[in-house]
Amino acid sequence: MRLAFSSEDEAFRAEVRAFLVAELPPEIARREAMGFHNKRATVHPWQQKLHARGWAAPNWPAEFGGTGWSSIQRYIFELECGLANAPEYSLIAMSMAGPVLCRFGSSALRHEFLEPMLRGDYWFCQGFSEPQAGSDLASLRTRAVRDGDDYVITGQKIWTTDAHMADYMICLARTDTEVKPQAGLSMIIMPMDAPGVTVRPIDTIDGDAHVNEVFIEDVRVPAHYLIGDPNSGWAQAKFLLGHERTHNAYLGMLRRYLSRIPQLIDGETGRGLPELEAKEYRRRHARLAIDVDALEWSVLRVLAGTEGPALGAAASAISIRGAAYLLRAADLEMAILGPQVVPRFAPGDMGVLAGGAPPAAAGRTTQYLYWWAATIFGGSDEIQRNIIWSTMFR
Repeated sequence: MRLAFSSEDEAFRAEVRAFLVAELPPEIARREAMGFHNKRATVHPWQQKLHARGWAAPNWPAEFGGTGWSSIQRYIFELECGLANAPEYSLIAMSMAGPVLCRFGSSALRHEFLEPMLRGDYWFCQGFSEPQAGSDLASLRTRAVRDGDDYVITGQKIWTTDAHMADYMICLARTDTEVKPQAGLSMIIMPMDAPGVTVRPIDTIDGDAHVNEVFIEDVRVPAHYLIGDPNSGWAQAKFLLGHERTHNAYLGMLRRYLSRIPQLIDGETGRGLPELEAKEYRRRHARLAIDVDALEWSVLRVLAGTEGPALGAAASAISIRGAAYLLRAADLEMAILGPQVVPRFAPGDMGVLAGGAPPAAAGRTTQYLYWWAATIFGGSDEIQRNIIWSTMFR
């Protein structure tokens, strides 16, 4: 068993780091580090740089504009981007909708959408969750009824990230009510500017409004926007949710925390933090670092593993741990900074960036509150535990 990265992997890491140093706009990295939810226009220049380098879509097949990287190279790239405070550009488009179109889309759909997605011209949102169907996708009620050359879609989606900025939704809808719930679903691309689409932002605990309710009232969509065959949406949804098995480990972000927490401790010690408290924070940091190392080994085992049920169960366990460690890291920063985190700024308020370096506490409360949502990304912790049980013990 080889327990180290190869010389080729390390050379690739050096190449990625050099690119990030040379090309990542400092202002974008600064906003990312401070907990801002970067808007589409803000991060578009970064996507253009990635596209120019051929690195816009690490998760796509090379034949459709992907990088052709190995799973280890994709992992290294994600890790180094996290350490460098590089933002994710339209996660739904590049890591979800894009791979689904590459795998299941017609040649016409691929021609229409993939290249503009690579350039950053199209932004997608994901229309899965509904008021009565969160992690239980099989119970969703949104309908898509064939009417001549169109599908007519009616329903409601909720917790739809970036719907207010999206050009299109990758929408899961029911196209057959006469079969069992999972068998009657289809995935269809829905233009967000179509008549009948209404987007209403939802204010979240972190003070932002990056998720939305989407009301869909008799929205007509060209029938050729259906992805794959009718009633094949369940298989596509499972592919989509399983495509990024290790993304919810959040290792890049965790490494980011681990690198900056000692700096916070040293800075606060210099401003009067009692040494006994500083010692306790260093102990907590060390224990978190050990746990993150163990999580990284788990991720690498999944990346090197053979496809099968056990791999899906392992991915669910990684998701649970990744979310828990993010909260621990953010909580530790909050404890170190103490009362400084109380007067938090609004995420859209750029006033904190004026006149030099922001205060150390800027954005920490916002990030801490936001990371509570990590426990439901891609399925709640309870759903992930159900997957582990049903896979391994039934």
